[in-house]
Amino acid sequence: MKVRSPEDLEKLRREILARKKPDRPVIAVCVSTGCSALGARRVVEALREELKKHGLEDKVEIKETGCMGFCELGPRLIIYPQEIPYFKVKPEDASEIVEKTILKGEPVEKLFYTDPATGEKIRKLEEIPFYKYQVRLLLENNAKIDPKNIEDYIALGGYKALAKALTQMTPEQVLEEVKKANLRGRGGGGFPAGVKWETTKNAPGEPKYVIVNCDEGDPGAFMDRTLMEGNPHSVLEGLIIGAYAIGAKEGFIYVREEYPTAVENIATAIRQAEEYGFLGENIMGSGFSFRVKIHRGAGAFVSGESSALMSAIEGKVGEPRPKYIHTAVRGIWNKPSCLNNVETWANVPLIILKGADWFKSIGTAGSSGTKIFSLVGKVNNTGLVEVPMGITLRDLIYKIGGGIRGGKRFKAVQTGGPSGGFIPEKYLDLPVDFDELTKVGSMMGSGGMIVMDEDTCIVDVTRYYIDFLSSESCGKCVPCREGLKQALNILNRICNGQGKAEDLETLEDLCEVLRAASLCALGTTAANPIATSLKYFRDEYEAHIFEQRCPAKVCKALTAYYINPEKCQACMICLRNCPVKAISGEKDIVHVIDQEKCIRCGVCFQVCPFNSVEKYSPPTPPPARYGIKVKRVKKGEKGGA
Repeated sequence: MKVRSPEDLEKLRREILARKKPDRPVIAVCVSTGCSALGARRVVEALREELKKHGLEDKVEIKETGCMGFCELGPRLIIYPQEIPYFKVKPEDASEIVEKTILKGEPVEKLFYTDPATGEKIRKLEEIPFYKYQVRLLLENNAKIDPKNIEDYIALGGYKALAKALTQMTPEQVLEEVKKANLRGRGGGGFPAGVKWETTKNAPGEPKYVIVNCDEGDPGAFMDRTLMEGNPHSVLEGLIIGAYAIGAKEGFIYVREEYPTAVENIATAIRQAEEYGFLGENIMGSGFSFRVKIHRGAGAFVSGESSALMSAIEGKVGEPRPKYIHTAVRGIWNKPSCLNNVETWANVPLIILKGADWFKSIGTAGSSGTKIFSLVGKVNNTGLVEVPMGITLRDLIYKIGGGIRGGKRFKAVQTGGPSGGFIPEKYLDLPVDFDELTKVGSMMGSGGMIVMDEDTCIVDVTRYYIDFLSSESCGKCVPCREGLKQALNILNRICNGQGKAEDLETLEDLCEVLRAASLCALGTTAANPIATSLKYFRDEYEAHIFEQRCPAKVCKALTAYYINPEKCQACMICLRNCPVKAISGEKDIVHVIDQEKCIRCGVCFQVCPFNSVEKYSPPTPPPARYGIKVKRVKKGEKGGA
């Protein structure tokens, strides 16, 4: 049906809720990109077959939803109305889920979350530490909505904010509410969204455009993808409200090519919104008309930059251009264009519906609301987390993330993607918001958060990020193109044990040039990983250069491998896998690595089932007994000379 007024919307919502029986079992299965990779689609098929076998296919609904977080424990599902959460579900679990939980109301204990500290099974989602400390304003509905069914979104209050904005507020009032809420752009820069909207609204020229940035090229980041896959209507509703406030008649959703599910779901959402009257001519009888087009990006990291993205929409090469005049004033086809990322737009309906004061009550004075992070790396609990601005890094990593894997020591956390900075242990109690992260040389970025432990070589990780940024540079400006190339050459030399004392000063000089003279944010922020690694972990650089040693035993040229005779079981696995035959030994003779032949590939370290191959960083001499052939009498006994 066409929704022509707020009354029509409320009538439709009541009809949808009346059709949904509150006591009807619903199995909500996450089929996001992450869970699908772990076999979620096969779980759905197995559940359907099992329900059919018991004649329940019309009595139990299977809802295919977006990401529920805690990605490493996928596939995930929740059974309503009891809200029973199951983790690491396999297709072979389907029969037990149907027979016990659906038919008898009994839980499947093995599928509950197990507390690693106590071994206790936790039955309620809100009691699991990973979820307990989150505030999931944007992600909460991912577990309740089929992203391809607009009625699921409407049932939960969807498009109510749009109805309020169009019928109870003027465009100026909508704009003022967003400004008052102090919604800052979640794409990286943290610029106040309301101020950007106002700039575009007041800029001369017609037509005006609004744009969703779902390029999201940061390694390990998938916040925007998750919202687009799991709740596309929330993004679309925010975009329509923004267009109304700014006076735009047309909008674009820029999605990277690598996000096929996000493209499919937002395309479905646009089509359904048009069918129901939330897009098109005279929306809800307000006189306001608006259309949206999808543009699929070619996958270049630099296309996430505003002017590069707009060039791509125009059909040109996605590379940045000088912004003597901001894109908010002269963007697509030199017309006023307002660009915000996915998460920013998704916050807008909440602000309009609940008010700016409510939004400002969450977070800090300078950074209102929540922020979604992809918490990954050397941390026990990985996945998507949504937390209030101002939470400390310590709480994020230790309360939600469950601490460092294997009881290792924390070394650093990098926020803001490849252009972010390394934050050391002394700043673990730093509040996470736009301003505080900038003070220590990092940034919020789009929300990537990579945790590193004592086994991480900061020099090597810096090299990895500069290699990524160098390859993704469009090459249009010399400081970025040549500066990153020279920085990478220096970092390669240092990791290969060929570093010089003057290299550190040269790297610092390159940071200044990148920040001062690069054309776009890719170049200016590329200095962050270099500068913060030199500032907080200079001792690691000095160990590489002056001692020819990698403290973390990561850099190949500065790391050797030895077999500990006290642990070696003479199983011959390492000997058989060595690509250059550098290992000698027999079935009952402890093996030895010939350091002259060894190419330091690390294969022996990876394949040894007894952890008897150990890393060692020359030139410090190895333990006295290493390299001595010893004979074993029986497997498991310590060798004797």
